[in-house]
Amino acid sequence: MAKVRYVGPTAVSVPELGHRTVQPDEVVEVPDARYDGYVCQPTNWEPVEEPKGPAPKTAAAKTVKGDN
Repeated sequence: MAKVRYVGPTAVSVPELGHRTVQPDEVVEVPDARYDGYVCQPTNWEPVEEPKGPAPKTAAAKTVKGDN
């Protein structure tokens, strides 16, 4: 889960968070997949902790046979 801070002027009810009431300057956890939907509203939300995302995959090294 990612974290965002509510920077709006008054408390709001957020249906996506189970109709939870979020107070000004409160940090809340939001689903990683919805993080962009919050931080694209900079007058209401600011990023605190970005989504972790999947662990990076490491590619296996390929051996190429030469004409030696």
